[in-house]
Amino acid sequence: MTITEPKPSYKYVGTRLVRPDGLEKVTGRARFAADLNIAGQLHAVVVRSPHAHARIVSIDTSAAEAMPGVKSVITGDDFPAVDSSHRQYDMCVNVIARDKVFYEGHAVAAVAAATLKQAQAAAAAVKVDYEVLPAVLTIDEALADNAPVLHSHMLTRGAEPPAEAASNVAAVTRFSGGNIEAGFAEADIVIEREFSTKPVHQGYIEPHACVADTGQDGYATIWCSSQGHFNVRSSTATLLGWETTRIKVMPAEIGGGFGGKTTIYLEPLAVALSSQAGRPVKMVMTRSEVFRATGPSPSTKIRVKLGAKKDGTLIAGDAYLVYSNGAYAGAGGMLGAMTVFESYNIANFGVEALDVVMNTARSAAYRAPAAPLTAFATETVLDEIAEKLGIEAMELRLKNAVTEGDLSTMGFPLARIGFVECLEAIRSHPHFNAPLAPNQGRGLAAGYWFNIGESSSATVNLNEDGTATVVTGSPDIGGSRASMALMAAEELGIDPHDIRPVVGDTEAVGFTDVTEGSRATFATGMAVVQACRNMVVELRGRAAKMMEVEVDDINWVDGHAVYVGNGDSASGSSGDSAAKESLSLAAIARKAKRTGGPLTATGSLEAHGAGPAFAVHLCDVEVDPGTGVVRIVRYTAAQDAGTAIHPSYVEGQIQGGVAQGVGWALNEEYIYAPDGVMENPGFLDYRVPVASDLPMIDAVIVEVPNPAHPYGVRGVGEAGIVPPIPAVANAIHSATGCRIRDLPMSPVRVLEAITAGGASANGS
Repeated sequence: MTITEPKPSYKYVGTRLVRPDGLEKVTGRARFAADLNIAGQLHAVVVRSPHAHARIVSIDTSAAEAMPGVKSVITGDDFPAVDSSHRQYDMCVNVIARDKVFYEGHAVAAVAAATLKQAQAAAAAVKVDYEVLPAVLTIDEALADNAPVLHSHMLTRGAEPPAEAASNVAAVTRFSGGNIEAGFAEADIVIEREFSTKPVHQGYIEPHACVADTGQDGYATIWCSSQGHFNVRSSTATLLGWETTRIKVMPAEIGGGFGGKTTIYLEPLAVALSSQAGRPVKMVMTRSEVFRATGPSPSTKIRVKLGAKKDGTLIAGDAYLVYSNGAYAGAGGMLGAMTVFESYNIANFGVEALDVVMNTARSAAYRAPAAPLTAFATETVLDEIAEKLGIEAMELRLKNAVTEGDLSTMGFPLARIGFVECLEAIRSHPHFNAPLAPNQGRGLAAGYWFNIGESSSATVNLNEDGTATVVTGSPDIGGSRASMALMAAEELGIDPHDIRPVVGDTEAVGFTDVTEGSRATFATGMAVVQACRNMVVELRGRAAKMMEVEVDDINWVDGHAVYVGNGDSASGSSGDSAAKESLSLAAIARKAKRTGGPLTATGSLEAHGAGPAFAVHLCDVEVDPGTGVVRIVRYTAAQDAGTAIHPSYVEGQIQGGVAQGVGWALNEEYIYAPDGVMENPGFLDYRVPVASDLPMIDAVIVEVPNPAHPYGVRGVGEAGIVPPIPAVANAIHSATGCRIRDLPMSPVRVLEAITAGGASANGS
């Protein structure tokens, strides 16, 4: 671990508490959505389109309805009608198609029956008559002048002049600064390169699953695995045309999400089936359904042009980014525009980003969405500039790295950040100058993610024995319960083992936004700290009543109300006066009935100041020149965590990001047949890295505290996936002399580049 700035001495924050939910998970007792079974439940199966693009002529469910065990059959007609003016039109018609299907796997109907086998048979009996339409399957096809237009209502947002005709371009985002023409004119070296990437899936182990029970009173309860059960509630209510108060969502444990479980697919269908049948309904996706019908990352075509002076000063940058968001509009292009040049000071820049649609499953977030792909482009061009100028890749990055006060691409000044510290941590690491064996190469790359705040709530309840329950609304997908316990322990002054962190349902805790954008420990942690500080105020008041003194004479020190007797306000220390009397938290809790009743405090806020996170990675590869197989032989990743509340989980987030990024770089891609049918919808054909594919990843935690958080937290969940792709690409170049700019860098593609003498698929 690298500590870059002095920080307060904490008693619990920064320790490695055993994960509160760990025992249940390693013993198999934890309950995920697919584990739940309710008496009398039905099993439901979705009828999905076999076509990438087609008009629904008719749906005949009569045969299915007459089959044994069938209790409910629904189609899009069983939901409120929506048109393109509806605020969540895309979400509604993505969950279940209405007039058209836009990708293979698009839901068109659902069947609930007494057994899964009966439901599957009935689903097969649903007759759908399609008029097959031409499918748009690549970015080039989507942008072609004669391309079939997927959505007749889609006018390009941000177009200049305003769009008058529908197209497959959903939005255009532009950022600029300085004078780009003058900047390139002053540059001593200009390099422009093109890159392409394919969709990849988040690869979570647990498929989407839910159980819904709609009562005779018209109220529904949903149990599901998601990254945000409040979002499940609001989105399900929107699609059903219900008030949100009619739905209660119970969060199950979540077997991975990485952004892919921030949206809904099954929950409204289950509620509608349950409402129609009058019985609980369980739905679990197959792995094939997960791949075909849930959101992967976008595919991209990217062009980046950088200009630099002889001394390595970056002086101009231009980027053209095209992100395909699948069947419906998304934000890939906008996010790419926000991240492509964000790590470096470039005085003159221009960015244009397009979001396009095509006939594949609608894209969903995947861990720092869009940023790994812009880093792939920028970091490899940067490496090429360093090579041609004869400057070390590390020195070029240090020379141009953004620091506190520098302006972001969007024009706001950066607060305290740790990018330079991450670069220096890698430069001082033994890995940086370690010798390489034959056929080995070393690659360096950096990455950035802006992080977000949003709304969070927390409730702290003290029990009569002096223990505490901390209830939050953030699903725990990376150890956040342990982090909440540690921050609460630090505030209350009690052992974290005496704190039970709980993820509450939508009726047990205040509104909380989705666990996304690396916000949970930052924002929900702030709510926990706020609730605990409110609790301390209440505890001081109760202690003052018990001691029969003024509250201003009570300080809170290490879990005790301490009487100082000199009128000092509570400041966390006893001042110059020796304490005359003290009461422990447990002693105050035992007398709560006599001093005012139960001890409960809440915190709710819209969190601001989510500090951006930077990561710097160093990767060694070994390339077999005869087969093109790339093996990762050593990997070191440094990342600024602000303050590592729980270092083990920070390390795990960093290592997980690296593993996923390596898979993205070397193996993973969606493969479509010419008719738009996915050809590798399973882990046998869609290959993610396994333990034997990776060395032990050395995670270096850099701590430059975020001034906007009580404990200096900045989110860590996403920045770690940004540098691996370019780090691997730069390492392959170091080993072979080949610049590969199309993902994945599979053995076939690497061997082709080696055979061609170092030229990539799209030129040198």
